[in-house]
Amino acid sequence: MGGNRAEWLRGLTIAHRGLHDSRNGGRWMENGASAFAAAIASGFGIECDVRLSSDGQAVVFHDETLDRLTHVSGRLAGYPAAVLSRIPINGTRDTIQPLSVVLHQIDAQVPLLIEIKTDKRGRYQPICTAVAQALELYDGDFAVISFDSRVLKWFGKNQPEVVRGLVLERNDFGGFPLIRRWRRGRAVGRSRPDFLAVDWRALPNGWVARRRRRGMPVAAWTVCDAETRAFALHYADAVIAEAQGMG
Repeated sequence: MGGNRAEWLRGLTIAHRGLHDSRNGGRWMENGASAFAAAIASGFGIECDVRLSSDGQAVVFHDETLDRLTHVSGRLAGYPAAVLSRIPINGTRDTIQPLSVVLHQIDAQVPLLIEIKTDKRGRYQPICTAVAQALELYDGDFAVISFDSRVLKWFGKNQPEVVRGLVLERNDFGGFPLIRRWRRGRAVGRSRPDFLAVDWRALPNGWVARRRRRGMPVAAWTVCDAETRAFALHYADAVIAEAQGMG
């Protein structure tokens, strides 16, 4: 479980869904081209989310449904990429873009984390295949990350050169300690990640600390203010942040 391939992660501030000002009703909406451009201009890394369109393309969008961020209702998976690319995000000029278009925009200027969204009870192979195809010619520091260890296992088998990060939330560390520890160990054993992305509210944590001591980088998410940023940097090597947490 060495973290050598993810050494570029150390010391990074990564803009969560791009450097957006969505919380203030601003012009740069999450996962939009403007938010990515702002992050690049400021020298921050970028985290983005991908889902699968109805025609099997990886597109950059966080939610399962379109309702929160667009004037359209329904599940994103019900629309083809060509239609999604014409849907504005919250009235801005940004639209829901294929991952290939976003990769062309970023063009290896800053490090990139691609969070692959899945239904943990459903199929995961199609979105993995679509992301791998989009990344085929991409040259730069990037990693795929996911809450779903099956995704990382797929990349380990089919695209072993791709850096992988397992995302863990606070609930992964609560409840019954022995059960949670077994589940975490099973997820790590299945996915063999190069690094962990951990909910900052789960820190400090002895299980995470032991993996850091063994050389595995840890990124803390989602850091939204200066106090949380200072706290997270005591226990992690990078922060995935937004708003005042950008530093």
